[in-house]
Amino acid sequence: MDDLEAVLSRVRDRVVPEPGERDRLRTVAAELIDRTREAIAELPVDADVVQVGSTARGTWVSGDRDIDLFVRFDADLDREQLEEYGLAVGHAVLPDGHEEYAEHPYVKGNHEGFDVDLVPCHDVEAAGDLVSAVDRTPFHDAYLSARLDDDLAADVVLAKAFLKGIGAYGSDLRTEGFSGYLTELLVLELGGFVPLVESARSWHPPVEFDPEGHAERTFDDPLVVVDPTDPTRNVAAVLSAANLARFQHYARELLATPSEGLFDPIATTPLGPADVRDHLDRRGTTPVAVVFDAPDLVDDQLWPQLRRSVDGIVRGLNERGFDVLRARAMTDATGPDGDPGDSGRAALYAELEVAQRPAVTRHEGPPVAVRKHAASFYESYADDVDPETYGPFIDGDRYVVERERKFTTVREYLESDAAGDVALGAQVEREFADRDVLVGDAVATLAPAFGVPLREFYEPHP
Repeated sequence: MDDLEAVLSRVRDRVVPEPGERDRLRTVAAELIDRTREAIAELPVDADVVQVGSTARGTWVSGDRDIDLFVRFDADLDREQLEEYGLAVGHAVLPDGHEEYAEHPYVKGNHEGFDVDLVPCHDVEAAGDLVSAVDRTPFHDAYLSARLDDDLAADVVLAKAFLKGIGAYGSDLRTEGFSGYLTELLVLELGGFVPLVESARSWHPPVEFDPEGHAERTFDDPLVVVDPTDPTRNVAAVLSAANLARFQHYARELLATPSEGLFDPIATTPLGPADVRDHLDRRGTTPVAVVFDAPDLVDDQLWPQLRRSVDGIVRGLNERGFDVLRARAMTDATGPDGDPGDSGRAALYAELEVAQRPAVTRHEGPPVAVRKHAASFYESYADDVDPETYGPFIDGDRYVVERERKFTTVREYLESDAAGDVALGAQVEREFADRDVLVGDAVATLAPAFGVPLREFYEPHP
């Protein structure tokens, strides 16, 4: 078995950019910065441009081709003008680019094979004075650039490659993983990649790091890394408990059985209809899928709504006795980046231990000894002439009735108006009204569009 340092040495050779790649990126970035300055000179206001992000700090994984440029405007410039001037510069620098939206619009495009984000922000005095969230990014860059030497930067690249390999890298709200900034702070705080994984294998959440020792509030997250440039913020706030646990699992695996494979992302191939049916036959569960048009939202808006919606559906199913074994939200991949877009579909998918319930359900009242409440319960049913209601009678020490169950099959429930009464995301709720409900083997028809998430569902791993 290879020892850890031998594995890491080989991985470094693959993932740390070589001088030629660094030189090429510097050349292209310098050209873009010059073009940005020329565009700024045409504005009626002052501004400057700064390169930020991993490619500015030398902490990107070889093969990544992202250049982030921030155009800083005076802090007093109002939002409307910031957007107007920022987009004007962005389109001048990237004439074939398109607009995307974070807290405000910015221009994204491609230049000589590099993906470029050109983002306007306010030039504030301190990260705590920010007008919008993007204003703190230049402070992040300055803080890390002053502290990361070449060895630590190489360890950051190792850490990012590892997190990508195990599927826990990315701070978007679909992934809920480790951001680049969080990864760099952890490597800096722990003193390298190996000390980080050695520390992580023994963490007992909640775990807190405060690099500058100036936290101003208490955070309620499994991992807390207080932003050294803004002590009111937890850099790890987006990180899910599952991805933190995933990192710990693979940290232990790496230290116990070092392997280069842990640094290589697993390519998930779609599951076919026959494969889905094979899993269903083996598991003996009842799968259900509620399928609808995905709202036309960016991922960071869509996925919180989908997760809220699947949680609501699970509660509704469990409350009606259908006993959910496991559930997840899914989207197909019709857009250029796998985003649903206008024509995409979403599915709330669950496996049930119980798909059909009896015609009656038990409803317990209070103990007979609790006179006031017991009498109220008894009287409310005593004069009930509904032939489908049994009781009230005494079972043990309390009144009980057995009454007609409203939904005896899961399909009845999911196709009813009651299924839409659970807590759904606001935009999801509108699309949910026009839904298709698939039960049992019919879910196999989802495989052509949802094959990747179906494989992730039926072939889970840490």
